[in-house]
Amino acid sequence: MLKKISVNDLRVGMHIKEFCGSWMEHPFWRNAFVMDDPRDLQRILASSIKEVWIDCSKGLDVAPEVKTVSFAESEAEVEAELARAASSARQIERVGVSAELARAARICAKGKQAVVSMFQEARMGRAIDTAATQRLVEEISDSVTRNPGALISLARIKTADDYTYLHSVAVCALMVALARQMGLSEEDTRAAGHAGLLHDLGKALMPMDVLNKPGKLTDEEFAIVKQHPVEGHRLLLEAKGTHEVTLDVCLHHHEKMDGSGYPDHLPAEQISRFARMGAVCDVYDAITSNRPYKAGWDPAESLRRMAEWTQGHFDPAIFQSFVKSLGIYPIGSLVRLASGRLAIVVEQSARSLLAPRVKVFFSTRSNARLPPEIVDLSRPGSTEKIAAREDPAAWNFPDLDRLWLTGENAS
Repeated sequence: MLKKISVNDLRVGMHIKEFCGSWMEHPFWRNAFVMDDPRDLQRILASSIKEVWIDCSKGLDVAPEVKTVSFAESEAEVEAELARAASSARQIERVGVSAELARAARICAKGKQAVVSMFQEARMGRAIDTAATQRLVEEISDSVTRNPGALISLARIKTADDYTYLHSVAVCALMVALARQMGLSEEDTRAAGHAGLLHDLGKALMPMDVLNKPGKLTDEEFAIVKQHPVEGHRLLLEAKGTHEVTLDVCLHHHEKMDGSGYPDHLPAEQISRFARMGAVCDVYDAITSNRPYKAGWDPAESLRRMAEWTQGHFDPAIFQSFVKSLGIYPIGSLVRLASGRLAIVVEQSARSLLAPRVKVFFSTRSNARLPPEIVDLSRPGSTEKIAAREDPAAWNFPDLDRLWLTGENAS
C-alpha cells in the first residue's frame, strides 16, 4: 500500500517512495529509499517539501491516528499523479545565461552528489540504480532548454578533484544540447543525456592514484584506464533496465572513425550515432577542463584543435552539429576584437555563430584593464567584430571565469 502523508508524520524506518515536489527541492539525489538516519528526517523537514509518498510494504506504516492525505494501490498511480503535477507546474522558457546560472549551479552540485554516490556504490559492489538518475537528466535537459550555455559552461569550471564527477554532468548536458541541434526526438535526446551521465561509470573501479596522477601515465597505467569502458558496461549490464543507448555509449565512447579507438577498434560503420556523439562530447569536456596533469584549453581553441582531428577521430557531420550547439566561440572563450580590445564571450547570439555577446575588459593598445562592458556583436550597426582567438595562458588573467560568470548591462 502506498500512502501520501505530511512530512511532519514521517518516522525513521519508513520507505520513501516519492517526494511530492521538484527534484531540486528535496535534499537527496534519489527518490526511493528507506529513511534509516534521523539526520535525513531533519533534512527533509528543513526543505520546502511538504508531502511524500511512502511504501508501507517496504517500511514502517503511519500510526493509526495519523491522517493520510491519499492512497494508491500501485506505483503507476503515484507516477501518474506526480506526472500531472509536474506537467501543470512545468514552464520551460528560454532565458539569458545570467538568469540560468544560479539554477545551473544547483543542478551541478546535486549532479555531483549523484555521481559521487553512484561511484561509491559501484566500489562497494552494489547494483547501480540507473532509473534513479532520470530526474537528474530531466533537470539538466530543462536547464539546457532554458539556456544551452549556462550549465555547459559552468560544469567546465571544475577542480582536478571534481573532474571525474562533474565531467559526467557536463557530458550529459553536452549530449542533450547536441541531440537538440541534430533534431533528435525528445526520447532520443533524453537517452543521449542519460548515456552521457553514465558513460564513465567504469572509472569508479579504476585506482584513484592512477586516475588522479599529476603526470603522464605509463603504458601499464594507461592499459588499466583503458578498461573503464568495459568495466562500466559490465556494471550497467548488472543494473536492471539500463537503456541500450547508455550501454552502447559507455562501451564505445572511445572508439574512433579510423578504427584506432578502444576497446573494440570498431571501424566507422560499426560505431553507432550515439557513440559518435559521446566521443565528441567526452573529448571536448576533457580538454577544456583542468586535470591533475594539465590546465584546460580555451573553449574556442579546443574546437579548433578538435576540427583538425575529425578525419580520423570524430564523425565530421556530428562535429559540425556540435560546434553549432556551442558556437564557434563558446562561452568563456578569450577573443581579440578588431578594435584591439580583449573580451570574454558571455553568451551566444541567435543571429550569428560568429557574433556572440562579449564582455570587453582590456585594451591591448594601452595595455590596461578597462571597465567591463558587454557588447552584442550581432546587434545591427555594430562596428566591432572578432579578429582572432587569444590564448589565455599568454595573458595570465586570473579572473577570466569570474568575468563571464558575473553579468553587466549590455551596450
